[in-house]
Amino acid sequence: MGKGQGKVIAVNKKANHDFAIEETIEAGIVLQGTEIKSVRNGKVQLRDAFVLIRNNEAWISNMHISPYEQGNRYNHDPIRSRKLLLHRKQISTLVGQIKEQGVAIVPLKMYLKDGFAKVLIGVGKGKKLYDKRDDLKKKEAKREMERAFKAKQQY
Repeated sequence: MGKGQGKVIAVNKKANHDFAIEETIEAGIVLQGTEIKSVRNGKVQLRDAFVLIRNNEAWISNMHISPYEQGNRYNHDPIRSRKLLLHRKQISTLVGQIKEQGVAIVPLKMYLKDGFAKVLIGVGKGKKLYDKRDDLKKKEAKREMERAFKAKQQY
């Protein structure tokens, strides 16, 4: 399986809207016992999540994993920081890219691959408002062309 393939649990649509993603990296994630059960149930939200590098370790913050219903006292804090599993070389390249101005690391999607939870993180620069408007115009134009083509084929 390639990067970003497997059973998709959550997708961060806001990341592609707010950032121009230049590079993607697949990372494992350290989860507690009840967290993986919630992930398998699809109770994950990536909307406001971001990745930090602390002490040469990658951490994902603000990712919300809902508490497991049958978890009782073993449940976890839903928005705690979780460690990402990356190679040292990957972390050092991320540190070099972060030093550029306007570059951020955001999670793009979370999926299960061979029974393990994986996060696809993207390195990208923040888009300006006019870039977002331009993307919306291109998307709308593409939709109109597809509609016209589909209508033409029906006759």
